[in-house]
Amino acid sequence: MSYRARHAIPDLGVGVGFRVPHHGRVLDERPPMGWFEVISENFMVAGGRPLDNLARLKDSYPVVPHGVSLAIGSVEPLDTDHLTRLRALVDRLDPPWVSDHLCWGRAPGLHLHDLLPLPYTREAVDLVVERVKRVQGTLERPFALENVSSYMTYRASSMSEWEFVTEVVERADCGLLLDCNNVYVSARNHGFDPDRYIDAIPADRVVQMHLAGHTDKGTYVLDTHAEPVCDEVWALYRRAVARCGAVATLVEWDDEIPAWEVLAGEADRARIMRADVLARSVA
Repeated sequence: MSYRARHAIPDLGVGVGFRVPHHGRVLDERPPMGWFEVISENFMVAGGRPLDNLARLKDSYPVVPHGVSLAIGSVEPLDTDHLTRLRALVDRLDPPWVSDHLCWGRAPGLHLHDLLPLPYTREAVDLVVERVKRVQGTLERPFALENVSSYMTYRASSMSEWEFVTEVVERADCGLLLDCNNVYVSARNHGFDPDRYIDAIPADRVVQMHLAGHTDKGTYVLDTHAEPVCDEVWALYRRAVARCGAVATLVEWDDEIPAWEVLAGEADRARIMRADVLARSVA
């Protein structure tokens, strides 16, 4: 039985991130949208307006928390205070799953607040698997890891990124948040075939997908979430939907955030494309 089936992971359709420029529009007008993703750390607080806004959002839409600071691949001990506050947020939302990034970002006495790639080694797999099991035990909810974009590689790596991701999620028995834009960015930066990546990941463990824009710097691609989704990423998304089926999709736009209508238009495009691929798969 697939991971999604075992945990009754729902298909929430297509959603967008809940970002400050759109708070008033979303909370006051409740425009059509399948669901919203929130950055966990923005709501891991004791009270105040953030939690009031979150409660209003939850009254009208499904809401899923997505973390950026867990640093699951760091060798430093897991931050127990962070996990305690995350568990409180999860209890407040009762989401169908919780996610964070497959990366590291902490060192002795230092939190870099960045999503740094891991070396693709057996030792790194062992480390992440043990930590994911602890996180899942604390949260008592399905937990998914997102593949990150990267700008460097390690000489120590002994497998491809998709082999590493697959081994981590299979051995940790967790979900995968497949970010199609991050696959494209890393493929451009490191010269691998993004289609091969999409074809290799364990489709039954994908609980969510991300779409986003990036900035092409010529010699490299930077994951900025500041532009519309490009044609190449849309093509990867079509391929991923054909493999994974009806999986919740989230359009990210976190910098130079446009008017609500522009963001909603990107979500509409994803919704139409997803429906077309799913219809073809059953025809």
